[in-house]
Amino acid sequence: MTQQHAPTRRDDDADVIVVGAGPSGSTAAYYLAQAGLNVLLIEKSRFPRDKVCGDGLTPRAVKSLIAMGVDVSEEAGWLRNKGLRVIAAGVRLELDWPELSSWPGYGLVRPRSSLDEQLARRAQAAGAKLLEGTTVTGPVLDDNGRIVGVEATPETEEKSKSRSRSGNAERAAGASVTYRARAVVAADGNSSRLSVAMGLAKRDDRPMGVAVRTYYTSPRHDDDYLESWLDLWDGKRLLPGYGWIFGMGDGTSNVGLGMLNTSEAFGKTDYRELLKRWLKSMPEEWGYVEENRTEPIRGAALPMGFNRTPQYHKGLLLAGDAAGMVNPFNGEGIAYAMESGELLARVVAQAMARPTRAETERVLRTYPEELQAAYGRYYTLGRVFVELIGRPKLMRYATSRGMHHPQLMRFALKLLANLSDPRDGDASDRIISVMTRLAPSSR
Repeated sequence: MTQQHAPTRRDDDADVIVVGAGPSGSTAAYYLAQAGLNVLLIEKSRFPRDKVCGDGLTPRAVKSLIAMGVDVSEEAGWLRNKGLRVIAAGVRLELDWPELSSWPGYGLVRPRSSLDEQLARRAQAAGAKLLEGTTVTGPVLDDNGRIVGVEATPETEEKSKSRSRSGNAERAAGASVTYRARAVVAADGNSSRLSVAMGLAKRDDRPMGVAVRTYYTSPRHDDDYLESWLDLWDGKRLLPGYGWIFGMGDGTSNVGLGMLNTSEAFGKTDYRELLKRWLKSMPEEWGYVEENRTEPIRGAALPMGFNRTPQYHKGLLLAGDAAGMVNPFNGEGIAYAMESGELLARVVAQAMARPTRAETERVLRTYPEELQAAYGRYYTLGRVFVELIGRPKLMRYATSRGMHHPQLMRFALKLLANLSDPRDGDASDRIISVMTRLAPSSR
């Protein structure tokens, strides 16, 4: 049987098209370009642009930033933090990030408008071609329904200049353009229109969260701990979620809350009003009052635990929020977006080096298996955790008991932030390792 070789690339085509220049897309583009592939990174907005986020980075994300050569020094504008301050049941605990060889012993804070642009510029510096202000409108399919490119509409140059002068966020689309590639990456966020167009819908059996946040000028802006409030009440009920206060180091605090869909109140709560009611209980001198608010209260969905599968389908690979990569334990998304982008790039680089189309396809199909090996069992534990804390009485009992046992809370920090290492850690690291190994894979 004659083997069918991969098609020849035209001058205006790429080896890989990455749709979305958030943390997952830019990280994937960076490593793909480093591997010598021709990469086209398409972003619908223009940098700098904002995303709803807590802006706090755990040591997992710090490790990924360092691996990409990002300068994470304080001189470069990053605010370091020592760990997590947990407040619940009338108790305040300061839990330092664990000191392990696998992870840095510190976290960082950086606005998403700055973080995302830095990552996109790193991808550019590695050789990826970045198209800003270009909206992908749909996939280009071959006769077998395999994605072989995308249709996109770039913002017109005249409109771009006008928007830069006026600050108007509306865009006028130019003529539609077709870009072709041997593989396409959907890194276009929770909604992932490209995934939906390829028939990949969200899974209802996976947890989902929602978060709202805003910024206030505050004297607490340079706090060296991220702060998490586990007592999140709607006035009557303890809800499955938490509030946060992250100092930004620039005179403001990022203040927000997150909630899980295991709560009966999910989808029935005015989250913006809930945030305001929660902040009314704060000391007045902290400054979390309406006259100090510097941005609108904005919300976003948190797709968790592989809530869109399969992560590879007919030439399309999913990364970050498009694949539902948010950690169910703590709502962290940036670290897993970047890690999945790097993992994806390794698989695609190996696939593109194979001499025949059939061999390339065989390697691409291993991508979901690689994700399962990295996160599947841990995410299964996370789904169990989400179900448990969805029970108000159990949540109230766990927080009131746990907060009086610092050692137990340090164990919880390692588990919830996925920061353990059985090789050079203590007994808690080994317990987490055993729990993860015994959990079934997240299919």
